[in-house]
Amino acid sequence: MAWILVIVAGLFEVAMALCLKGSKGFTEPLPSAGFALFAVTSFGLLSLALKNLDVGTAYAVWVGIGAVGTAALGMALMGDQVSVLKIAALACIIAGVVGLNLAGGGH
Repeated sequence: MAWILVIVAGLFEVAMALCLKGSKGFTEPLPSAGFALFAVTSFGLLSLALKNLDVGTAYAVWVGIGAVGTAALGMALMGDQVSVLKIAALACIIAGVVGLNLAGGGH
């Protein structure tokens, strides 16, 4: 159950980052409110998960989901530049998170 919380928290982190972009420096009310809601939800879920998981691995998974998800959606939906190097770097993040889990970071 704790890993499900981390995954969902990571997805809320992606939503948080996309709302942050849409808030245009917190000048747009709806994306700004979305940012706050998603941030509190993401951190809250991560906090609950940390009751049962190693902090380093859980945090890495959370950040990895946020970073990879935000970058991928930025490229797919928001016109961010796409390059082979960016995609390779995202693959390295995924490989690092998987490696941490294989090294015994989860319970």
